[in-house]
Amino acid sequence: MCEYGGLLVTDVNVNSYSAEDIQVLEGLEAVRRRPGMYVGGTDVKALHHLVYEVVDNSIDEALAGVCDRIEVIIHPDSSVTVADNGRGIPVDIHPQTGKPALEVVMTMLHAGGKFGGGGYKVSGGLHGVGVSAVNALSEWFEVEVWRNGKIHFQRYERGRPTGPVEVRGEAPSGKTGTKQTFKFDPLIFKEKNLDYRYETLIQRFREMAFVTKGVTLSIKDERSDREMTFYFEGGLTSFVRYLNRNRKTLHKIVYAEKYVDGISIEAAIQYTDAYAESVYAFANTINTIDGGTHLTGLRSAITRTINDYARKNKLLKDADSNFTGEDTREGLTAIVSIKHPEPQFESQTKVKLMNPEVQTVVQQVVSEAFSTFLEENPSAAKAIIQKCLTSARARAAARKARDLVIRKSALESLTLPGKLADCSERDPEKTELYIVEGDSAGGSAKQGRDRHFQAILPLRGKILNTERARLDKILSNKEVKALISALGTGISDSFDISGLRYGKCIIMTDADVDGSHIRTLLLTFFFRYMQPLIEAGHLYIAQPPLYRIAHKKKVYYAYTESQKDELLKSLGNGVSLQRYKGLGEMNPEQLWETTMDPTRRTLLQVSIEDATEADRTFDMLMGAAVPPRRRFITTHAKEVRNLDI
Repeated sequence: MCEYGGLLVTDVNVNSYSAEDIQVLEGLEAVRRRPGMYVGGTDVKALHHLVYEVVDNSIDEALAGVCDRIEVIIHPDSSVTVADNGRGIPVDIHPQTGKPALEVVMTMLHAGGKFGGGGYKVSGGLHGVGVSAVNALSEWFEVEVWRNGKIHFQRYERGRPTGPVEVRGEAPSGKTGTKQTFKFDPLIFKEKNLDYRYETLIQRFREMAFVTKGVTLSIKDERSDREMTFYFEGGLTSFVRYLNRNRKTLHKIVYAEKYVDGISIEAAIQYTDAYAESVYAFANTINTIDGGTHLTGLRSAITRTINDYARKNKLLKDADSNFTGEDTREGLTAIVSIKHPEPQFESQTKVKLMNPEVQTVVQQVVSEAFSTFLEENPSAAKAIIQKCLTSARARAAARKARDLVIRKSALESLTLPGKLADCSERDPEKTELYIVEGDSAGGSAKQGRDRHFQAILPLRGKILNTERARLDKILSNKEVKALISALGTGISDSFDISGLRYGKCIIMTDADVDGSHIRTLLLTFFFRYMQPLIEAGHLYIAQPPLYRIAHKKKVYYAYTESQKDELLKSLGNGVSLQRYKGLGEMNPEQLWETTMDPTRRTLLQVSIEDATEADRTFDMLMGAAVPPRRRFITTHAKEVRNLDI
């Protein structure tokens, strides 16, 4: 079976290939048959993509200057309403099809106001498949349009209109806009307990509000009675300030904005005393998580401008080599946002911008603004260049340490302080590495594991807090070196996932305060230096039980307080209760039975819902600034469960 555009070719008979073998998918049937091509799949990420596609259309109205308010509501039945005060989708008869324009937009792929150039100067929804694809993947979809003084309405079920566009009365004087309500189709999104995550949506809408300044974007979750409203007059400057609010900054924010050859370019730059880089790129308000030409232009402009200023002002000696991009990215927080009339994305899910001309114009605009700032602020320029010099020296030391770590073979790993107990299986698809806290738990895990496919790496004590250390110091830490050697991927810029020796990397720590701290230290390390490992779905957290309950020669395990309460209630009297504080308290058989047996264990897969929010959270929890962490603890103290004292 293969697909050519909107045609699905099915191989029924190998020897037959004629017109009757070509199946034409009518209307939106192609979307229902191949949802992955339009919204990236049928998982929770694709589910949220439905909302983004509809909101993107309202954002496009805002970019056109005809909308300043967007409202999103998640209803108790998990239907979603998106309403705006834009111009309203046209409802007059479409000349080519003879149908109302609203029905054409909702039921035909590649139909919209984004192709002819008259409706929108710039748009995020360039493919014209967004709202029609959402309609196709919805159990039902209702549209209300305020336009020409009337209220227009149409309902669809699984992409098909249930009746004609109808007028439902007079619109309030001067009111225009569109209100769309839809319920995702459980026949398409079949995963159990699939639903929208409020936190995921607010993170996306916060970003949208930052890069569409002057627009009020609100979200209300009627399932849990939560709501939030975003409005940022400062745009990208506000965004950088938000990301850096827990960091010590080296200078005021550098802001650049210019309109070149029909392309709007906006950038904000600020260096901090942190060691990590926080750089994000947007194209037509869409977070292009894989970057693209606008990000390349920003980075090369920053590196070139710093090198030019350092040479000109003798801050780099003649014998010194130029700073590399890696040197100039340490502690950098920067956002670039472009708005292009004809953006070229790598795919429908728009994760990477491909327009070659964007790199040149972004580089010009950023270089001009940044070099002017350095000339006018010599003390800030010196602080930035000193940061780059320190980074360059640390990078040289880190390269030597990294080479030593990478050169270690799998056999040499056995002699490292981590004492890796490897497995016999060599296929990474079938292997697991348990990263275990302490020697006693490591001993139980080594005895209880299945040696064929499970490897054990015990770590002694708490690893280095990688949020507060440079790479050279991190690579001199014995426990970190053991971990890198065991995984086989390298680290940071030399990370290569093809070298990964274990398909599942599982953090297994005690269910107490120390165990939580060690887990957080490890998560910080993976997020900062092995992020592709998380993105590819290889990182997990083991869930050991909190309680062992014995009753009438039978043993039960409870993984939560509520599970324990339910078991105690159902079992009645004569119960023996044991609270596990450490993995070392379990014998090998118990550890296998509760935490390591693939048929019975519970593993939590680690994912990154929103990189900017994860960046800020790790910085707040693990960085040097104490007040933000104290505020977080006091704010969330009442939510704590299973506190170990």
